[in-house]
Amino acid sequence: MLRKASFAVVATLTLGILAGCANKVEPRYTPKELQRFEASAELNTDWRQRVGQGLGRAQYPISPYLDSGVLYAADERGRVMAIDADSGNRLWQKDLEVGVSSGLTAVAGQIYLGTRNGDVLALSQDDGDVLWSSRVSSEVLAAPQPNRELLVVQSVDGVITALDRRTGQERWAHAATEPALTLRGTGTPSVIDPVTFAGFANGRLVTLDNRSGQPLWERRIAVPQGRSEIDRLVDLSGQPVLTPDGRLFVTSYNGRLVSLDATSGNTLWERDLSSHQTPVLVGDLLFVVTEASHVMALNARSGEEVWRNRDLEGRWLTAPAFADGNLVVGDFEGYLHLIDTRQGNFVARTRIDSSGISVRPITDYRRIYVLPNNGRLEALEIRR
Repeated sequence: MLRKASFAVVATLTLGILAGCANKVEPRYTPKELQRFEASAELNTDWRQRVGQGLGRAQYPISPYLDSGVLYAADERGRVMAIDADSGNRLWQKDLEVGVSSGLTAVAGQIYLGTRNGDVLALSQDDGDVLWSSRVSSEVLAAPQPNRELLVVQSVDGVITALDRRTGQERWAHAATEPALTLRGTGTPSVIDPVTFAGFANGRLVTLDNRSGQPLWERRIAVPQGRSEIDRLVDLSGQPVLTPDGRLFVTSYNGRLVSLDATSGNTLWERDLSSHQTPVLVGDLLFVVTEASHVMALNARSGEEVWRNRDLEGRWLTAPAFADGNLVVGDFEGYLHLIDTRQGNFVARTRIDSSGISVRPITDYRRIYVLPNNGRLEALEIRR
């Protein structure tokens, strides 16, 4: 979906089909048909639990969150649930009076989420009661990101707002200039105690001092090119991945995949690669889902391609997750795919629901939790 800076929706797009103009959108990549393969593992369902009405017609990115054996999930109408991750039993349910639009984050006894009208809520993990509510500048699609003191929220108008985690009071705000047309969605900040790394729809990555919100350094990741507004989209819609040794991996749409030094912002390596998804790092391998829904493994030190799986081209894959030596991705027809991280071949596949999968699966070693668009949360076990 596209949006103007005035927040009026001018066209409806599924991510990955961006060609033509706002009034006529045609697929850039035709979805490939799935081919048979010899499975080396099975995906067996442990339980299912209905989470309200699901992601809604707009397919809001309301991803669940797993914390200490409990899954927290919500639907677009404001129903929030806590579910025992082992049994699938519902622990509590809370019906809010606002529509949820962001993914959930749960930490230290609280659940954080954003709404369509620009509210950020903190709920109790014990019973779902609202602990505080704070208004930010506009609709929130990115899951709020905490450190020990702050909750950092990125809204669709390009504003980063830092709230006090205990009270919801605003500490600081930073605004970026947004282009006229952007992807439906925003980047998700990466937050540590000293700084916040945030990507914007203008193709720039900024590091903000968490004491004041002032920029420490800024780098252009993608440069707008082409004649049409759609060709010039350069959104940083994924979340920067930060390593313990201080490297950042950043994806961009119609741009580059870049590895940066987190302290200075200096480029370590870069590749011409279009992606709106958050990559996943496993050891020295960086796994990326491209705009074309190719699944790639790169050497995280050099950026060299290790393998590429093109068999899911055009199938509008989710961001990848990692479980038991495999990558896990969902697609627009509701299939869940397991891909071996060493060679890029398929390990297992199952269909979750025909409504499709658009939010990243959650993994816990051999178990995978998948929320399809219709809200029927499913837990699966990898068995060999």
